[in-house]
Amino acid sequence: MSVMLTKFESKSNRVKGLAFHPTQPLLAAALHNGSVQLWNYRMGVLVDRFEEHEGPVRGVAIHPSRALLVTGGDDYKIKVWDLKPQSRRCLFTLHGHLDYVRTVQFHHEMPWILSASDDQTIRIWNSTSRHCVAILTGHSHYVMSAQFHPKDDLIVSTSMDQTVRVWDISGLRKNTPNNGPNNFETFDTFSTVKYVLEGHDRGVNWASFHPTLPLIVSAADDRTIKIWRMSETRAWEVDSCRGHFNSVSSAIFHPKHELIVSCAEDKTVRVWDLAKRTAIQTFRRENDRFWILAAHPNLNLFAAGHDGGLIVFKLERERPAFTVHGDMLYYIRDKYVRTYDFNSGSDIGLLSVRKFGSPYVPPRTVSYNPAERAVVITISSDNGLFELSSLPTQSNGEVKDSSADGKRGSAHSAIFVARNRFAVLNKTSQLIEVRDLSNSVVKTIKPPAQTNEIFYGGTACLILSSTTTVVLYDIQQQKTIAELNSPPVKYVVWNADGSLVALMSKHTITIANKNFSQNSLIHETIRIKSGAWDDTGVFIYSTLNHIKYCLPQGDHGVICTLDNPVYLTRVKGKTAHCLDRSARPRTITFDPTEYRFKLALLRNNYDEMLHIIRTSTLLGQSIIAYLQQKGFPEIALHFVQDKNTRFDLAVECGNLDVALETARAIDRPECWERLAQQALKQGNHKIVEKAYQQTKNFDRLSFLYLATGSTEKLSKMQKIADARGDPMSRFHNALYAGDVLGRIAVLRDVGLHPLAYLTAKTNGLEEEAAEILEAAGLTEADVDDVPAFGKCTLQTPSVVTPTSNLNWPSISMGESFFDRALANGHLDGDGDIPHINGNGLDLSAGASTALDEWARDEEPDVEEDGWELDAEAEDEEDKDVDEEFEDAIEEEDLGAGAAPGVSENELWVRNSPFAGEHVAAGSFDTAMQLLNRQLGVVNFALLKPSFLSIYRSSHVYVSPIASLPPLQLHIRRNPEETSPGRVLPVTARTLSSIRTELSEGYRFVSGNKLSEAQATFRSVLLALLLMVVSSDNEAKEWRDTVTAAREYLLGVSIELERRRITQDEPDNVRRSLELAAYFTHCQLQPQHMQIALRSAIGVFAKANNHATAAKLARRLLDLNPDPKIIAQARQRIAAGDRNPRNTVEVSYDEFTEFEICAATYTPIYKGSPSVRCPYTDAAFLPEYKGKLDPLIELTEIGATASGLPAPR
Repeated sequence: MSVMLTKFESKSNRVKGLAFHPTQPLLAAALHNGSVQLWNYRMGVLVDRFEEHEGPVRGVAIHPSRALLVTGGDDYKIKVWDLKPQSRRCLFTLHGHLDYVRTVQFHHEMPWILSASDDQTIRIWNSTSRHCVAILTGHSHYVMSAQFHPKDDLIVSTSMDQTVRVWDISGLRKNTPNNGPNNFETFDTFSTVKYVLEGHDRGVNWASFHPTLPLIVSAADDRTIKIWRMSETRAWEVDSCRGHFNSVSSAIFHPKHELIVSCAEDKTVRVWDLAKRTAIQTFRRENDRFWILAAHPNLNLFAAGHDGGLIVFKLERERPAFTVHGDMLYYIRDKYVRTYDFNSGSDIGLLSVRKFGSPYVPPRTVSYNPAERAVVITISSDNGLFELSSLPTQSNGEVKDSSADGKRGSAHSAIFVARNRFAVLNKTSQLIEVRDLSNSVVKTIKPPAQTNEIFYGGTACLILSSTTTVVLYDIQQQKTIAELNSPPVKYVVWNADGSLVALMSKHTITIANKNFSQNSLIHETIRIKSGAWDDTGVFIYSTLNHIKYCLPQGDHGVICTLDNPVYLTRVKGKTAHCLDRSARPRTITFDPTEYRFKLALLRNNYDEMLHIIRTSTLLGQSIIAYLQQKGFPEIALHFVQDKNTRFDLAVECGNLDVALETARAIDRPECWERLAQQALKQGNHKIVEKAYQQTKNFDRLSFLYLATGSTEKLSKMQKIADARGDPMSRFHNALYAGDVLGRIAVLRDVGLHPLAYLTAKTNGLEEEAAEILEAAGLTEADVDDVPAFGKCTLQTPSVVTPTSNLNWPSISMGESFFDRALANGHLDGDGDIPHINGNGLDLSAGASTALDEWARDEEPDVEEDGWELDAEAEDEEDKDVDEEFEDAIEEEDLGAGAAPGVSENELWVRNSPFAGEHVAAGSFDTAMQLLNRQLGVVNFALLKPSFLSIYRSSHVYVSPIASLPPLQLHIRRNPEETSPGRVLPVTARTLSSIRTELSEGYRFVSGNKLSEAQATFRSVLLALLLMVVSSDNEAKEWRDTVTAAREYLLGVSIELERRRITQDEPDNVRRSLELAAYFTHCQLQPQHMQIALRSAIGVFAKANNHATAAKLARRLLDLNPDPKIIAQARQRIAAGDRNPRNTVEVSYDEFTEFEICAATYTPIYKGSPSVRCPYTDAAFLPEYKGKLDPLIELTEIGATASGLPAPR
């Protein structure tokens, strides 16, 4: 048998216990240094670490259906841990063993935990009541292991007394004692020794049941592995497996095959044939002794623990050998060559290869020759073999064996390279032999580099894979055509016409053309399993848990998620044909719209793009971001329906018509302001005017009328200023309009008579000057010391060419293809697609079509109440000021002007998916959209101070010259970065600063300042909303901090409610007790949990609920408090034992798992319906769906949210 396939390896202290998670790619490892590690073996990362044991941890197990972990160690303790990601912690500790705990295990049905100990006993614990329900005694030495039977009520145990014992515990299921934890005299009546198996000469280390047969395998210090068979009445030894050179640590049955896997202190893992009792595979390490084995309950995976860590491995490849020709799939299942028709679905066995190679190793590759209807198959056993066989032309029910006429040889790889030629690679001698169909060597080639694998490379060519390069080699001319740097290539897939090839390695895919002159590289963090070309020229590939696509230039994305890995064979339309790990053909239906749209975009296939835009439902931020990134915002504009997104895209691509339309629909001041800025850049002052009217920006509007020479509108602005009673606005408008009398009137009205007098005198208005003196009670003699000024020559210049009805000249922008196509309903194939800022600068286009809109009535869709003037200030002449003032926007097809460079703020918005960085850029609107979409935030009023603070923290203002406005400087997080696509703002709040604030909240809790603590925890959650994370570890810390703040906020809120009820409703004792109990179920730190428990104990004891007070006291003891507190807790326990009753009945069941509704502070038991806060994950009763979260007052309960984006 070939070498084991190692999937994951870790380095650590000695591993004494291992346990696979049944559904997730997690592996728990118990270490000799007292730590328990939780590994994600698929990603190769350490997920978590549990470190509460004192001394080595020898036993570990994961519950088959619940998120629970149990461990046992040399500190005599058994600990049960919560495995849920947001709350990984020790739930409780079981005390009772008097010596080292060797193994632990959960029962598959009952709430039992089995433990074996050096105190010569086996104990069964009830994980619900947390009591010991049975003690199995009979071994006379250390008990080394104990395991439940996978189906029956049996236990097998091993001991250093050289025996294996099988125990019958069926009585325990029927008569579980419930009289308390101390009635040990009743335990032995529920479990009996069924068999005592004697035969080992030294201590027995391990024993386990067969998953389906009545067999037991045991491993002992006498270096043997024994197989035992059971019947209803007796058990006997069947045989022994000998071959280890030292003590055998563990032995288990293979879950699916008739094999035994064992490990020993001789530094080997061995695989044994159960039928022949012979070793068929050995895996050795140089320096590490093996201590433990574990098999995955569902997958073909094993784990072994040794002195230096652990390994996760397979015994065989699960990738079926297959090849595709036309509409037929040729593949091998159970050592039969089969053919599958993609169109009809017929699946026929053609050829048996059962006698080819080792019976335990499946064939590795198959290559098909359609001209001769022959296959060449390779297998990895016996240092590599190949076999050439012809397939029958039709299946007549009897499948022939390949050994009848098969031609065999020794080779690592073998593929057909021509109609009557195939090439084989001898890896040892580094020779490539070209053979004919009679298996005679025609040509021998020495490859130009150390070659590990050969693949078909086109006509008369091979692709040679080495450890660092891929070589395209011409076998006729025997020369290298091209070479690429690449990790070792495992699989090669050509597209239908042979123009493109995908070279797949373990974590990379290289897409190259047929001569390797162009290529692109895609990197994946998890293993790539297979791939196939779509009929449109897109490469579809599968990883361990996704099907993804890759465009020829390198863009890639996810199509769908997989529960289990599959091997793609063909992709056509919306269907992916594949083989699963049992080599069964399957089909997966998916939506190809996203990658087909991107492909059409890259190929400028406008017909396909327009068809997808019209017919698909492909929406989302990712496709919009992709279009913006590739420089197609105008296409994205037609692609989306969301008003806010359409407005952003319209502003970005300069489409003022769409921007105006969406701004009217949104009707928010910030949108009108952005529209005004963009329109001002393009010279469309009519839209600027409309925007200023909507935002009531009087000062800018007046200045705009001055710049455009609109004297009539300036006079109307004066009337509006009079009606508003704003003297400064009146003065400005009078100044702009050249109305000297108006300026004098304003100055007199505000009491500035000297300025009014000087204005009148310098403008030659003697009568008005005298009138002012008279009103002030003065004469000319009183002001004879005022210097005489000449007549004022500063006058408003007269308008030479009125431009109020003409938009200023701008570079014309032709109508785009998509504008025409979507407007006409069809594609215009004849016309050329104009380019932005392209040909034809028609500067007079606007002037030639302009009309005097002031000479006709206003359009009916103009809002007339936009100015909200005081009716009492209007005379008859001013009744229709609003109506006249609303200027009709002329519907002219004037193009956008040349756009300036992208601002720093806009770059920040483009480059980041985090709301906090959008806030730093001043884009509050998009930040609020992100918060709503990612975390379900709907109440933004509380966030205003944070928004302003972050924005101010990201900018600095410098005034180099006093007469000029200050310069705005943008503070970058990465000032050394030069690429505009990567610049980001400075981080205003770091996770460490928020954690400091969280610690302040902890101190408030410790100091009984709960109101301050509540405010602090709310502030922490508010700050975390705008956090920016830059790594997976930081994202995990962010989620942990959110969870901690939520739990403390919930707990503090519950306690404050209890205190309010105690003060305002003293008779409502029941509710007060319930809240005190619920407070103890919040996930608090141990010191605060002690406070909560002590408070609850006092409340329950005061109400004479001694039974519940005693239970809470036992929980308090598990936290190892101070001796004084321990003494008080034991007093409460004693009082509860003397008087085990509760005076007040409360709704509190501590034995059933529940969450607390953060609105009603009532329990939501497991299995009951609930809804959650999309940000904090707090639980609520279903009737609160759609309401504002009362805990943090920010989010909508039950809202759909995408979560925090991936770190960048």
